[in-house]
Amino acid sequence: MKILMFGKTGQVATEILRRAGDIEVEALDRAAADQANPAACAALVAKTNADVIINAAAYTAVDKAEEDEATAAIINGEAPTAIANAAAARKIPFLHISTDYVFHGNGDTPWVEDDKTAPVGAYGWTKLAGEAGVMTAGGSHAILRTSWVFSAHGANFVKTMLRLGADRDALSIVDDQVGGPTAAGDIAEALLTIAKAFHQGKGASGVYHFAGTPAVSWRQFAEAIFDEAGLQVDLTPIPSSDYPTPAARPLNSRLNCAKIKTDYGIEQPDWWASLREVIGELT
Repeated sequence: MKILMFGKTGQVATEILRRAGDIEVEALDRAAADQANPAACAALVAKTNADVIINAAAYTAVDKAEEDEATAAIINGEAPTAIANAAAARKIPFLHISTDYVFHGNGDTPWVEDDKTAPVGAYGWTKLAGEAGVMTAGGSHAILRTSWVFSAHGANFVKTMLRLGADRDALSIVDDQVGGPTAAGDIAEALLTIAKAFHQGKGASGVYHFAGTPAVSWRQFAEAIFDEAGLQVDLTPIPSSDYPTPAARPLNSRLNCAKIKTDYGIEQPDWWASLREVIGELT
């Protein structure tokens, strides 16, 4: 099996390359496939000999998207749509990563795939546009919504906490946003499982939720990070209102992951076990 992957150095793309085993992966960095040029990305699909396409590239700067929505809309919306249309024309399954930010974030019930979407910011709206484009293309596809991604590489909450915890003995951390931290390695494994299923003619198209369990607040996640790293840091819980950001964050990022288990046998991962592996790699 051969995979054409948009993205090469991001958290999930890096983990797919590390875990692919005997699967051939042609990974395209920005120089090879700039998603600010959707037509060029589609042209690459038109001539590929890959069996499955994975889009592991995106505009993920949530706050910056508020100031540069036009660019985010091209990368998160127009590029996946163009790639999906090209893939559908070639009858190549297309796997795409999305986000819990497509939901408003109210309540405390885990979101299911067919809940009403209502993004609160530019990042969420542009990612939702990408989802719509992938579905409208009409080809075989799987859209994987995930949340709170972390790994030993790239910029993420775990690495930020370890850096701050090494220099400070006290931090104030938001405690009213709740979600499921998700290791990039676990996302990579899920995508590879889905890719194999499509290659074997057993893939099911649709939107799927995939996030770590149990759900925790950012403050609780930080506490776990410091416990695993052996750092003594006094944590003060604060509301989101005490830590204003240009883009609003959903308070409820919980995702119900039952559907992906039913269709693909993929279990919801224990983020704590993955956190131990990541911290072990970083320390």
